[in-house]
Amino acid sequence: MSSDYRTGREGEFTYHGHTLEDLQTMEREELIPLLPARQRRTLKRGLSTYQEKLISKASERGEDESANDPIRTHLRDMPILPEFVGKTFAVYNGQSFERVRVQPEMIGHYLGEFQLTRGKVEHGQAGIGATRSSKFVPLK
Repeated sequence: MSSDYRTGREGEFTYHGHTLEDLQTMEREELIPLLPARQRRTLKRGLSTYQEKLISKASERGEDESANDPIRTHLRDMPILPEFVGKTFAVYNGQSFERVRVQPEMIGHYLGEFQLTRGKVEHGQAGIGATRSSKFVPLK
């Protein structure tokens, strides 16, 4: 199974043969062919004003500021770009804003992939009005 990213012999991150520094200095048009199909289509069709605003906020902030005060966003469908690496985002999951620290391996994914919207379901005892067969709860 091949991977989109690898660590080289020296342990440095590469994405489709490009180092992180190369990716961060690339223009967006040069970066688009390297991304997966869905993210490529999103960028080719043009980003919304909210997505452009998020990119400008991320490029304004330094890595030191981002850890203390994350960039809050509802944009779960925003593709992670190389300029987001090292920044902390507070992504909305439907109830609250949860922190996501962007690592180099996250390039090409969406912000929402790293903040789940559904919790684990834990079933309790059968309620009032349950049938005889559904009242059975095994002892462990």
